Amino acid sequence: MTFNRQPHNNGYPQQSYNTNEPFQQPYVVNNDGTAAIPTQTTYAYEHAERVSMTRAYGEMALGLIVTALVAYVTFTSGLLERFVLATGSIGWIGLCVAQVVFALALSTRVMKMKTSTGRFMFYAYAALMGFTLSSLFASYSISVLLVALLTCAGFFFTLTMLGLTTKKNLLGWGSIFFAALLALVIVQVVLLFVAPSNTTMKVIAALGIALFAGLTMYDAQQTRALFANYQSQGTEVIERISILCALNLYLDFVNMFLYIVQLFGSRD
Repeated sequence: MTFNRQPHNNGYPQQSYNTNEPFQQPYVVNNDGTAAIPTQTTYAYEHAERVSMTRAYGEMALGLIVTALVAYVTFTSGLLERFVLATGSIGWIGLCVAQVVFALALSTRVMKMKTSTGRFMFYAYAALMGFTLSSLFASYSISVLLVALLTCAGFFFTLTMLGLTTKKNLLGWGSIFFAALLALVIVQVVLLFVAPSNTTMKVIAALGIALFAGLTMYDAQQTRALFANYQSQGTEVIERISILCALNLYLDFVNMFLYIVQLFGSRD
C-alpha cells in the first residue's frame, strides 16, 4: 500500500536551489586587506534555517499524532466496522479516492491558499488517513504496531540526519525517485493478482522501505533548500512552504511505517 506521493512540482516555481542566494552580503574588509566573515548575517541565516526546519518537522509530527489518535479512536469505537458494513467496497474505494484528491489539491494548490486553509487541509488529510489506517488494528496487535512505529521513527530520524549532513546532493534525483515509486506501485498491484503470496509481499515491502529511505533523505535536503530560497519572502510564504514540506515528510513516514509493518509484522 503506497499513499499518494506526487512529483515535486507543487505550485512553487522550479528553480536551482542556491542555499546562499537570499542572504548574499558583501564582505567586510579588515584593515590588513583580508575579507572578514559576516558572522552576524551567517548567524541570522542559520537561525532562520533552524526555525523553518523545526516548523516543517513539527507540522509533520502533529499530522502523525492526529493520524494515530483518529486511527485508534476509529477502531476502538467500531466506527470503521460500521462504515464498511454500511458502504461495502464502494465506501472503501471512496476513501482511497478522497485521499488522492486531498493530496493532489494540497500539494498543487498550497502556495496559492491561505495559510489557515492549507493547514486545515493537511490535518484533515491526516485525520482521513487515520480513519483508513485504523484497519491495521484488526490485522496486527498493538505491540506489533508500536514496535513498527518506534522502528520507523528511529529510522526516519537517522535518514533525516544523514540527508542533511551528507555531501551527496540528492536534489536532482526527484524524477528518478518518482519513476521508481510508480514502478513499485504498478508491480505491487500486478503481483496482488498474479502471485499474492506472503513472500512476494515481503519482497515488495523491502523494496518499498529502501525507496522511501531514499525519499526521506531527498525530502530532507529539499526542505532545507526550499526554506533557503524563500526565507526572504516573508512569513506567509514560509508557512506555506512548511505545510508543503510537512506533507511530503508525512507521506515518507507513513509509507515507510506501512512497509515495515508488512515486512516484519505477523498478522493476528
